[in-house]
Amino acid sequence: MSDNDIDLAALLCSRLCHDLLSPVGAMNNGLELLADEHDPEMRKRCMDLLAESAKSAADKLKFFRLAFGAAGGFGSEVDPMEAKAVIEPLVTSDGRTTLEWMVPAGLMPKRAVKILLNLVLIAKDALVRGGVLHVGAEFRDGEQEIVIRAVGPRIIMDRSIQDALTGNLAASEIDSRTAAGWMVFGLARQNGGLVQIAGPSDEQMVIGALVR
Repeated sequence: MSDNDIDLAALLCSRLCHDLLSPVGAMNNGLELLADEHDPEMRKRCMDLLAESAKSAADKLKFFRLAFGAAGGFGSEVDPMEAKAVIEPLVTSDGRTTLEWMVPAGLMPKRAVKILLNLVLIAKDALVRGGVLHVGAEFRDGEQEIVIRAVGPRIIMDRSIQDALTGNLAASEIDSRTAAGWMVFGLARQNGGLVQIAGPSDEQMVIGALVR
């Protein structure tokens, strides 16, 4: 394992910890309130907060396990419905974003699934006011085409994330914000694949990946 691989793993762990901090912190707060609260209605609210935060933490762990880790077994292919099962809660949990799933049934290469998951993560973050996330894939002639289209009232993506996705960011400049994009670029370029971005404009962005 190279130093770059170790650095990338550390940055991905940092991203995971950052995203889990909020729901885990909310659970801690809920337990503290519950210990001091005797009113039945307030205790019920504390329990609701704990349940909501625990579900959020579990959903994020399931997503990151497949996106960053070795979930999906030891085979070279993954059922895309497994990816949808972890994507949907992540995308729709805020109540402002909906998911349009256009991925055909049938196994996909694990590398393609990881690219799809990380592109969804990046596109979801760019939909700062919510919107619609269209996720599509097509397999033909030994190539997997993945297209993520984000549509919403305001779309923002830092230039460094775009550069990481397209390989225009030096390894020394990668941080926890750009690590997922760098991972996508590294996975896609194997066997001559690529990543392209159209936008973002104020209301639309398209990210496409060709996986060979």
